[in-house]
Amino acid sequence: MNREDAANQLRLTVGSAKRRQTLVVAIATIGGFLFGYDTGVISGALLYISKDLQLSAATESIVVSSLLVGAAFGGTFGGRISDSIGRRRVITIAAVLFCLGTLGSALAVDAIWMTISRVVLGLAVGGVSAVVPLYIGEIAPIDRRGRLVNQNELMIVTGQLSASVVNAIIANTVEGEHVWRWMLGAALIPAIALFIGVRFIPDSPRFLVSKQRFAEAKQALHGLRTPQEADSEFSHIHEGWQEHKNDPHIPASRFLTIRWVLMLILIGIGVSLCQQLAGVNAVVYYAPTLLENTGLAADAAVTGNIAIGVMGVIGVIIGMALVGRWDRRPMLMTGQIGVATCHLIIAGLFLLPVSIGNTLTILTVMVVFVFFQQCFISTVTWLVLAELFPMKVRGFAMGVSVFFQWTANFAVSLAFPNIAANFGSSFAFGVFVVLSLAGLVFTKFALPETRNESLEDLERKFKKRFSK
Repeated sequence: MNREDAANQLRLTVGSAKRRQTLVVAIATIGGFLFGYDTGVISGALLYISKDLQLSAATESIVVSSLLVGAAFGGTFGGRISDSIGRRRVITIAAVLFCLGTLGSALAVDAIWMTISRVVLGLAVGGVSAVVPLYIGEIAPIDRRGRLVNQNELMIVTGQLSASVVNAIIANTVEGEHVWRWMLGAALIPAIALFIGVRFIPDSPRFLVSKQRFAEAKQALHGLRTPQEADSEFSHIHEGWQEHKNDPHIPASRFLTIRWVLMLILIGIGVSLCQQLAGVNAVVYYAPTLLENTGLAADAAVTGNIAIGVMGVIGVIIGMALVGRWDRRPMLMTGQIGVATCHLIIAGLFLLPVSIGNTLTILTVMVVFVFFQQCFISTVTWLVLAELFPMKVRGFAMGVSVFFQWTANFAVSLAFPNIAANFGSSFAFGVFVVLSLAGLVFTKFALPETRNESLEDLERKFKKRFSK
């Protein structure tokens, strides 16, 4: 074989490895799609659920927020048990819960049934939100880690957009008081696809090495890399494992007493709070309701929400391109400045008299807000969380961070409609201005940079930095 033939063969091998990585990530991120669909579908369906099940404003907030309660605990336990049974098995369990929760919510006959079903959905959403980014971060090569991890964020916003489109189509084509059942039930198709697809993906090589299943780890790597890359990366992972193989066994919760690990977990919690307290889910969940309050009809408000979903997808696609070129911290700070500005403008617009022009302006600024949120904040948040934590405690630490993220999501979702109703939408968005600026201060002074280093090298770097 001459040099040209050898080079062509190498390109084919590299291309084949990348295609395999992309396929595995595509299957895993069906969980992200369901995350997006099940959190987004309620915004349009709620207008019809409230009338059919005769929900009060307080009961509406409970129905919306019940998923988030389940997600907080699903993220915590999903992350923690993934350190024991593996990322792949947790994703499988989540797929089953997605199926059960979808059927339950679509068939609900009262607020209690709906709430319980959405808690089950929340357990699944929380599980995939904690485990899928970890899984992708552990199987991805360094040069593609940012793009592949953010494939999950792209699927989340695609799920939210799909929910808006499905809601709009059903709202404009299906008659009767039970249209919301079709909106919620449509999620059963991707839930079944996730359950089937996860059977064909490998477990994380890093998890397998941590359990001393070296042959399986090598096999998994050889399915995702060129032979030379697989051998080199296995040696690097194995070397990192050997550094800690003689460490005494410490229960995951005891890592909270180790200073450098505790510091990283606190930073992870901070990053998670920055994402949620920027107010994204107040817009995602309640945009149609807010728009309806400014004068739009229910079906027009649901249709207008599609613009928010489209911009979310565009924002993530651009963000995926930027994470390979920009460091994490400046991207996050750019987003925080952008969303604070948008909230300030929206707060001012809600002080103006009701008019179609004002409604369209509010929708436009919401769309710009979603761009900054998805392109710069959400894209970076999940990537940093996938990179930040040491291997022995990665699932546990991710679970703790995700617990606080979903708890903040719950608090915002529960409080926002009540604050808006009692103090006005302008005041509610003013609060988000303050919280976004607080996140900016945290990012500037507390968040370390994680770009362009292996997970093992980042662990060594953080241990040295935060042990002092």
